Amino acid sequence: MQDEPRNEWLEAELSNTLDEDYEIELEDAALSQEISRIYRDTHPNQMPRAEYFRNLLRLQAELIKLQDWVSYHKEKVVVIFEGRDSAGKGGAIKRITQRLNPRVARVVALPAPSDREKTQWYFQRYVPHLPAGGEIVLFDRSWYNRAGVERVMGFATEDQVEQFFRDVPEFERMLVRSGIRLVKYWFSITDEEQQMRFLMRIHDPLKQWKLSPMDLQSRVRWEDYTKAKEEMFERTNIPEAPWYIVPGNDKKRARLNCISHLLSMIPYADVPHEEVVLPDRVFNPDYEREVVPPELYVPQRY
Repeated sequence: MQDEPRNEWLEAELSNTLDEDYEIELEDAALSQEISRIYRDTHPNQMPRAEYFRNLLRLQAELIKLQDWVSYHKEKVVVIFEGRDSAGKGGAIKRITQRLNPRVARVVALPAPSDREKTQWYFQRYVPHLPAGGEIVLFDRSWYNRAGVERVMGFATEDQVEQFFRDVPEFERMLVRSGIRLVKYWFSITDEEQQMRFLMRIHDPLKQWKLSPMDLQSRVRWEDYTKAKEEMFERTNIPEAPWYIVPGNDKKRARLNCISHLLSMIPYADVPHEEVVLPDRVFNPDYEREVVPPELYVPQRY
């Protein structure tokens, strides 16, 4: 009988955990009824929500073990997320980092280079963000901007692109030789899927901020991006740091497959943990709590 209150508490905690996941998933549902209907019609074989959450929580538990292993052994991990606009990179990164310690796992999403950065060695602005021992860094876009958006949109000359292709294999080999575990993902979606996701962003007030003029241009230049991607794969898919393509039309399966593959790429294992014992609360007979003025409290509207 003594375990019943404890079990009820654990069930409540698990319920809160599932509510957090459900809250994130509701982002995808904040659409007009018509757009929602069209999306369902074009994605008839979606994974059931309960199955998705069950697998996501299991994989996130493994990610915590990976985090502990990286921290304990002072490993250095870099994960690159590339792909077309709206391919699902951000959603995958969000699920990977959702339950991790931000002091161990951090996301790097750099803005466009400043005028000063444009005069630097191309890779220079990325180097300060590389991990120290015991850290995982996830790049939401990376130095591969030069091979993609900068090239297609005319922000880099062909000479600069050619120099990048000559430099990047050796740059990545240097990273690997220094002890960094480098994993590169490309999230791939079809032309039709990107069009659908852009329409969803246009009609969804919670996601309109994601749609930039550059995104709209990527629709116009779909074929140019395809050619740029194909050359990028051909010239940067090296044995020390190969590319891994994540089919992204099904968001939920893409996230699960990406996390599962990432876990398989790193030989993590359980590490020793000090036993955590909750100390007893100290009670002092002369302790009195000061009265807090009511205006300091946040209004209880819900």
